[in-house]
Amino acid sequence: MTQTGLHVIFGTGTVGNAVMRALVERGQRVRMINRSGKPSFATGSTLPANVEIVSGDAYSADQVARLTEGAAVVYQCAQPAYHEWQEKFPPLQAAIIDGVARTGGKLIVMENLYGYGDPQGKPITQGLPINPHTKKGQVRAAMSASLFNAHAQGKIRAAAGRASDFFGEGYDVTADQVFYPALAGKTVQGIGNLDLPHSFSYTRDVGAGLVILGERDDALGQAWHLPVAPAVTQRQLLETVVRLSGTSSKIGAINGMMMRIGGLFMPAAREMIEMMYEFNQPFVLDDTPFRTTFGVSATPLEEALRNTLAWFRANPKPAH
Repeated sequence: MTQTGLHVIFGTGTVGNAVMRALVERGQRVRMINRSGKPSFATGSTLPANVEIVSGDAYSADQVARLTEGAAVVYQCAQPAYHEWQEKFPPLQAAIIDGVARTGGKLIVMENLYGYGDPQGKPITQGLPINPHTKKGQVRAAMSASLFNAHAQGKIRAAAGRASDFFGEGYDVTADQVFYPALAGKTVQGIGNLDLPHSFSYTRDVGAGLVILGERDDALGQAWHLPVAPAVTQRQLLETVVRLSGTSSKIGAINGMMMRIGGLFMPAAREMIEMMYEFNQPFVLDDTPFRTTFGVSATPLEEALRNTLAWFRANPKPAH
């Protein structure tokens, strides 16, 4: 059943904007929160009429409560910089939990797969034990435990959605590695071993999936694997992007050594080193419970890639 009224989204990045688009399609009124109060690159050039972007400090439970007053559902899609997770991510989410607890809306949180740890090449099924072995996985696992402890205690009504590695409209990581280079006829880059099956989550499916969790009371109290297309190899995905782009781009790979060298100069690359296990073995996400419970499947991969290319073609890379 659709939750009418105000819907509040923390974060105006790719996932926050995907949630916003899904809510707009349902005719909902949306308030998005970021520090600047201005649209992000991922928002695109046009903001729908029933959407506002408001400046706010999500680290302040008082501000969270003020900004979410009257909200039917609150979506936590914000995160600090990748290299600042340990220091800044837990207090960010704690403040959002505390603030939403005061105003009574449902809280739907975007999570990822890091908390499961190394799946040893086996499918990542919903309900897999939490067994993090990386520092970012430990942060994610602790935050998820805190969320569901608050739900179990009756402090909030919460659910979480988990997804694999993103691609989609406005997502800057794959934009710089894949989509802009493909459109320019330059080399597109995968990571690690390009010939192993890997699940890629389309951000539009992620956003729509989070909105479904906000609509359904039977979704509360657990983390769900959001809809994902059948796994393909990175090479297959990149070959499809190149074909759809109409160019003759070559395909390359960023290996662990290259990531270590990049990490000497770029904090984000340095943080990726511990995550290379995802790209050196099969990494396949199982979304069966979501599909069978809610009757929703992922967008076919080629359609999703075509949509993504069209967005980046219409939104050239900003000059720096």
